[in-house]
Amino acid sequence: MNLKQAGSGADVDERLAALLTNANAVRAITAAVEGTIGPKGLDTMLVDRFGEVIITNDGVTILDKMDVNHPAAKMLINTAKAQQAEVGDGTTTTTIMAGSLVSEGVNQVMRGVPVARVIEGVKYGIAQILAGVRERSRSITDVNDPILRSIAMIAGREHEDIADLVVEAAKLIGVEKLNEYNFKLSEIITAEASANNEVFMGVIVDQERMSQEMPEKIVDAKLLLVDDALEPEEIEDEALSTETGFKRYIDLQDEFKKNVQKIVELGVSVVMADRGVHSAAEEILTDANIMVIERVSSKDLRRVADHTGARMIKRTGLKKDSADIGKYLGTAEKVYQDEKLEQVRVIGGNGKPMATILVGAATEEVVGERERIAKDAASSVQAAVKGGYVPGGGSIEIAMAREVIKYRENLKGMAAYGLDCVANALKQPLSQIVENAGFNPLEKVEEIITTQAAQNTDSLGVDCDTGEVVDMLARGVIDPVPVKLHAIKAAGEVAVAILRIDTIIKKKEEGANAQKAGDADNSMPDF
Repeated sequence: MNLKQAGSGADVDERLAALLTNANAVRAITAAVEGTIGPKGLDTMLVDRFGEVIITNDGVTILDKMDVNHPAAKMLINTAKAQQAEVGDGTTTTTIMAGSLVSEGVNQVMRGVPVARVIEGVKYGIAQILAGVRERSRSITDVNDPILRSIAMIAGREHEDIADLVVEAAKLIGVEKLNEYNFKLSEIITAEASANNEVFMGVIVDQERMSQEMPEKIVDAKLLLVDDALEPEEIEDEALSTETGFKRYIDLQDEFKKNVQKIVELGVSVVMADRGVHSAAEEILTDANIMVIERVSSKDLRRVADHTGARMIKRTGLKKDSADIGKYLGTAEKVYQDEKLEQVRVIGGNGKPMATILVGAATEEVVGERERIAKDAASSVQAAVKGGYVPGGGSIEIAMAREVIKYRENLKGMAAYGLDCVANALKQPLSQIVENAGFNPLEKVEEIITTQAAQNTDSLGVDCDTGEVVDMLARGVIDPVPVKLHAIKAAGEVAVAILRIDTIIKKKEEGANAQKAGDADNSMPDF
């Protein structure tokens, strides 16, 4: 955009320069993901400088992999990432709504509405929407509710096998576990090429046993989890050159072997360590027919501990009496290595019930995308159990757009124009879904607004195959309330933050880079 053409004079141009620059950057980000939304959304190909290719229609993946320099664009991307981290889905909706709010806000400012009044109206409108969505929430109290599969299907992009896996896992885990603050259903998902789709009560450790001489399968297993390296205490090289130091080294080696022998005497059958295992320990444990897995990730180690009831121990903790070490042990019905997938499974632990969703993929190229889809579906299912659901497909946003206009009379002066920005932004998700499906968005959005008002309902949307007006709830097109609330709130916050920026100033570089920075172009980076 030519800033000289944006206003009526130089004073206006300079005053709006930052706002217009930021709006253009935000628009570029929005354009990158808007084509992916809805059942007819298409994929995006991401290519890095090494030629690695990712094909996806997952909004947060596209945003995360984009090469972006503009600060306003980065603000929008970080908001989408926050949406993903908090509720695990809805990043594309957040981005589209935020982009629309900024664009509509700029349009109002160009008409002469003060930015402060636009922001006032946007804040008020967002607050009313959040309250309205909460009022329209429908609750889920039973994991056998068929609504959950509909949610998994929508978030899982119509992949029936993934939806079935996620719902089966939710049933195994139960409502109480799904409502736990620190538990995330998406974290129990793993995807592997050539694997079969599977849900089971147990934990996968993404490592193999140290040696083929170790047992492949242990029944009625006792597990010791070492949150450390299973190695002797180290001694400095300088100390080794002295007689005293060398004697200390020998003593540590002997002490270590005695400590490992305690593991054998306790009847431990599986040892997992989050770092390396010394060759002496490997020899002793192999001779005792004990399965040893080294370099287990901290995430896997914690899950095994929770599932088996084990407590993690440091290598120095092995100096304790055998009776004390025994208190750290966990138990499981079975621990075995899956030779095909090169993983170890821990089944039937006596601690907390833990489920694992194993998503199969035909090739390595689609593993990542299948896993992302499954995680979105799992996040949405859990969010719906926690916070309820509303009609999806952009229908609830249209209902709220109709409602928010009614609050215009509560605002004085030009703040009402900010409320108009919110109403227009709420129409954008449905508009883009319809456009991606090949229909006229203006025609269909107005048709839904009119029909919803005539029938006094919030669940009417567009069938993306036929273009007909249909009931989204009856079609099973549903969105979790926490996903929707966070998307609306996040979009409003980032839009207000961007609209408030009046001036962009490049910071002075520190230290040795100061001279280079002074010689460089001082203009802000473009998107």
